[in-house]
Amino acid sequence: MAERKTKLKKWLMNEGRSQEWLVKNSKVSRNAISEICTGKRNPSAATIKKVMTAIKKVNKNAKAEDFFDI
Repeated sequence: MAERKTKLKKWLMNEGRSQEWLVKNSKVSRNAISEICTGKRNPSAATIKKVMTAIKKVNKNAKAEDFFDI
């Protein structure tokens, strides 16, 4: 079975950034980021906020809706 690519995972790939980059910049656990990127976990509001803080370091106009189904 092929790995599902969420919008977040696609963004990381397009940006040439690793999940590890997101772990370090968002301060969200490696396991949580992995599960979010593969669609195995839906992030909490607090986790979305942390992830978006990291993404906005790269793209200040990014919106949570661009990465998560909220």
